[in-house]
Amino acid sequence: MVKFVDIAADNYDPVAHGGVDFATAMGRIHAVLADGTVIKNVEVFRRIYSLLGMGWIYAPTRWPVVGPLVDKLYDIWADLRLQVTGRPSLKTLIADREKRLACDEVDRCRL
Repeated sequence: MVKFVDIAADNYDPVAHGGVDFATAMGRIHAVLADGTVIKNVEVFRRIYSLLGMGWIYAPTRWPVVGPLVDKLYDIWADLRLQVTGRPSLKTLIADREKRLACDEVDRCRL
């Protein structure tokens, strides 16, 4: 079973999700397996596609030459994806979230 979690939700609880906090989750894709093991990066896609019966799509990423290349390309994409998609930087997203959550806990202030 594949279950997606909204890490941007105000009630996101890292403890309930393998200890993966918002900043870490926003930096790279993560998944928590049924046994509690946390995996990340391209391995997440390999596992999800396999569970969905489409493992052949990511099968070449297990090959000796292709795998490291795909892993490196994902690293580059993960670092640039917010900028490329016109979103604020990770630093800004984290700061905005912390400010919003602090306001909610203190006095429900508005941004």
